[in-house]
Amino acid sequence: MARLATILRALIQAQTRDQKSILSLAGNNLFITSIFVMGPAAGVFIYIIFGLIILFPLSTDPMRKIPASRLSLWPLDRREHWILRALSPWVNPMTWAIAALAIWAAKGKASVGLLSLAAGLVVSGFVLSSLPIPRSGGLWRHVPKFPGPLNQLIRKDLRGMLSTLDVYCALLLSLSTIGFRLARLPIPREALLIITVLVVVALSNYAQSLFGLDGENGRVRYALLPLQGWRVLAAKDIAFLLVIVPLTLPLAPISGLAGALIALAIGHRNSVNIRPTGIRWRFSIGIFLMDGFQQVAGIAIATSLVFLYSPLFLIPCIAACAGSAWWAGRTFDLLLDN
Repeated sequence: MARLATILRALIQAQTRDQKSILSLAGNNLFITSIFVMGPAAGVFIYIIFGLIILFPLSTDPMRKIPASRLSLWPLDRREHWILRALSPWVNPMTWAIAALAIWAAKGKASVGLLSLAAGLVVSGFVLSSLPIPRSGGLWRHVPKFPGPLNQLIRKDLRGMLSTLDVYCALLLSLSTIGFRLARLPIPREALLIITVLVVVALSNYAQSLFGLDGENGRVRYALLPLQGWRVLAAKDIAFLLVIVPLTLPLAPISGLAGALIALAIGHRNSVNIRPTGIRWRFSIGIFLMDGFQQVAGIAIATSLVFLYSPLFLIPCIAACAGSAWWAGRTFDLLLDN
């Protein structure tokens, strides 16, 4: 049992570190906006979306943290393997939460339907995390090719962006609008503007860390490419816009495009100068709070001008993004040379 206790303590430490990174939302622009800008009712709606998004990574099987090759080398007999398999789910706090909810349901303080829903979501997280992941990279390897010399860079950045939780938070916001439309519920015109702003804000932190998922050797790889810095940023911007545009199609796509361009224009500097490190299947976090406020304000202004007045306001947004990419690209080239 001493060997099992040692393994369980290691699992608890790994699970705690992992869940702290999942719950790290303090620098997320959408989270900050829901606290300081939105009212209580709308803020609760955003918190529910955050909860749904992080529920699946929080519900992962702790045994997935142990490589199969290493587990097979441990001196455990079959009985100890079964005990470890039975005890490992209790390392995850979500299992204890479901157990507490079951006790409340037994006492009549929580409905059976709520218990079933919560348990089903948590079990889904366990099951999905236990599925084998193809070595070829899975679904994202089927990202279509794009014309031009930036094809592989765009595909790489698009796959990286699709492995962040920001995208799925924005997706839920977009799907909620589609659900209202399918249900033929009345949607005020101003509501489309607000949801469009929120979708872009949900992805704006990623625009501050465009190189975050490239890893420690990313700078070396870019230095070997015969590309100027602005073209590298252009590939990342194209991937960003390829995600934003479909998500805002049921909302206000031109306004959303304007907000996305401003988010990129403001985010280029931090992406190049600071290069914050990102983690896959986590929310992107901003480095400086004031930069986040600037992004949110810029997105709201650009989106509102296009939505309320004229699509011609898209032109200065394009110019701002292009100028920012050119300037940040020069800085990027100098950093690579040094």
